[in-house]
Amino acid sequence: MGRVFHNKKMPKRSIENADKIFDGKKRTKLGTEKKPAVVNVQTEERFKEIAALFEENGWEYTIELQPDEPEDISDLETLLNPPQPMRTEKKVGRNDPCPCGSGKKYKKCCGN
Repeated sequence: MGRVFHNKKMPKRSIENADKIFDGKKRTKLGTEKKPAVVNVQTEERFKEIAALFEENGWEYTIELQPDEPEDISDLETLLNPPQPMRTEKKVGRNDPCPCGSGKKYKKCCGN
């Protein structure tokens, strides 16, 4: 019996996914001259309030006053609350004392 080969074309990478591909270059930090934070606000009061926050922290920014559009301050929130690395708890070894407090080894108590 012969082998059957399918002639499937590989999907082309779309332009939308092009930015997700690692190009080997270091990413610029948000809030710098090369990558300023972009914020959209609806009122002049909010404009002044957010501009003061950026000036206080020394971040580069672009604020657009758009009364008809919804407010978008996601870049500001990212700068104020940077993502933290996930921390994992240390695993209990098989021969370590059981964390339940029985005094037995983990493998003889809760690890079976």
